[in-house]
Amino acid sequence: MEIVITKIEQKIQELLQDYPDHFLVEIKIKPTNNVKVFIDGDKGVGIDDLVKYNRALYKELEEEQLFPDGDFSLEVSSPGIGEPLKLHRQYLKNVGRYVEVVKNDGTKVEGVLEAVDDNQITVSETKGKGKKAEKIIHHISFQEIKSTQVQIKF
Repeated sequence: MEIVITKIEQKIQELLQDYPDHFLVEIKIKPTNNVKVFIDGDKGVGIDDLVKYNRALYKELEEEQLFPDGDFSLEVSSPGIGEPLKLHRQYLKNVGRYVEVVKNDGTKVEGVLEAVDDNQITVSETKGKGKKAEKIIHHISFQEIKSTQVQIKF
């Protein structure tokens, strides 16, 4: 299956060449040959673009005959809000948003993603409310991070 993923990845990179602000996040293939491709963009990615990528990729997968008897299904989408951030580019795109970071030791930090550099992220956490509220700044290296998810706050 690794070979198939590599070939699909190459095809997607070719499709994305003309759209430098779009990027591949992940490819998943289920045992039922359900291929899921997650594409994101520095400013998001529109449904029209996802449909275009889906059609072009489906045609190429059919022509390449990567799956016996053409037995496969293809979903091209952007990562949903429940999907953890995987790439440095996704962190950059989400600066200013509220995130939950789970560290390798199991501790959680929730707050606003303030900054991202090559080695770490900065998250500002607010403890308490009103006049008793205090801001705690966390510098978390990428090596410490197990997962990071954008949170919706109301």
